[in-house]
Amino acid sequence: MTVELGESPPSALEDYLGRNVVIDTRSSYVLIGKLTGIAYDYLTLSGVDVHDTRTSMSTKDQYIMEANRLGVCTNRGEAKVRVAIIISVSPLDDVTVV
Repeated sequence: MTVELGESPPSALEDYLGRNVVIDTRSSYVLIGKLTGIAYDYLTLSGVDVHDTRTSMSTKDQYIMEANRLGVCTNRGEAKVRVAIIISVSPLDDVTVV
């Protein structure tokens, strides 16, 4: 885990370390992968699926439910996500499949 500028990472996210999470962003992108690092201004994911919903017929919610049901389709070994663009972070296994 990375901590910068003397700040402690948010304790709620510490519980997600080592788990597959869904990061919903302010853009059309959604990221799904294992949370491996928490820093002051970014999160680090490994085994990541970076998905742009503009290039598919599915919504973010539909894509996330498919990933939960079928598994993460990794297209990046690692990705760092700026905290400033994140709307929400949630464990993938908390996704309700309808």
